[in-house]
Amino acid sequence: VQFVESGGGLVQPGGSLRLSCAASGSGFRFYPMGWYRQAPGKSREQVATIGSTGSSTYYMDSVKGRFTVSRDNLKNMVYLQMNSLKSEDTAVYYCNVDGDVARLRFGQGTQVTVSS
Repeated sequence: VQFVESGGGLVQPGGSLRLSCAASGSGFRFYPMGWYRQAPGKSREQVATIGSTGSSTYYMDSVKGRFTVSRDNLKNMVYLQMNSLKSEDTAVYYCNVDGDVARLRFGQGTQVTVSS
């Protein structure tokens, strides 16, 4: 399965963005999915995950209450709604299956820049 992220951009602090991830290939609906990000000079980290049916989710502490992950298995899509954005959310965002960030292979991602 391959993933293409979109929806990033430049937004002011306190603003919102909705990231989308399109999955191609078979079996998407069986995979727990995750959103990851990598800020300049930092390691890639897992931001949020969602179970295969969408019934379970996980968020890293710094985004709890601000980000919401969702999926549409009929459309092979995963989304990340990001509200109340902060400068420290600036990063390249990626989607992939839920797994070990050190072992996964990532695509180009989508750039999110939070700045006034």
